[in-house]
Amino acid sequence: MPDYSQTAGLYLKLMKLKAQSLKELYEKDFYLWVLENLKLLKNKEFEFVDWENLLEEIEDMAKRHYESVISYMAVIMEHLYKWEKFRENECMGSHWKKSINTARMQIADLFDDNPSLRRVAQEKESLNKAWKRAVRRLVLWFDEDENKNLAEKYFGRPPTEENFPKDCPYTFEQVMEYKPWLEEIRESTETPQP
Repeated sequence: MPDYSQTAGLYLKLMKLKAQSLKELYEKDFYLWVLENLKLLKNKEFEFVDWENLLEEIEDMAKRHYESVISYMAVIMEHLYKWEKFRENECMGSHWKKSINTARMQIADLFDDNPSLRRVAQEKESLNKAWKRAVRRLVLWFDEDENKNLAEKYFGRPPTEENFPKDCPYTFEQVMEYKPWLEEIRESTETPQP
């Protein structure tokens, strides 16, 4: 009668060796690691899959999409706030408008591919996270040489994060749709001419 314990022991050693090789491959050649794990999954060889790193990568994929939405919302908030509070003349801000429109398009594309992100982006926590990033960007913007005079005019010195609202002043709908430049056009056409 054959000794199955030896065969089983050898099989376990091979499984451990293959799993260890995949873990090493993760560090050395990520692309090949992905292909190898994909092949194992397609072949239903689940015992060989590098589950630890695979689960981490799946979680990171979700975070990357979420972080992209937060980043685009921060850009929109920063430029909306600049337009509303610090726009000095009609020539100022055309690139802010372009940036807002581009970021909105990028977010819409992400929502098309990942509809559940829309719900998460609307949450107060997400809006405040994006606003915090927008405030950091505003502080840096005022620190640039060409904006120091604006910092002096509006704050009397370079502003800090404390000089801006703590909570996000925008709703999700405003982030995605508000166009202050249209409000200005409406106001200028409604103003009675002498």
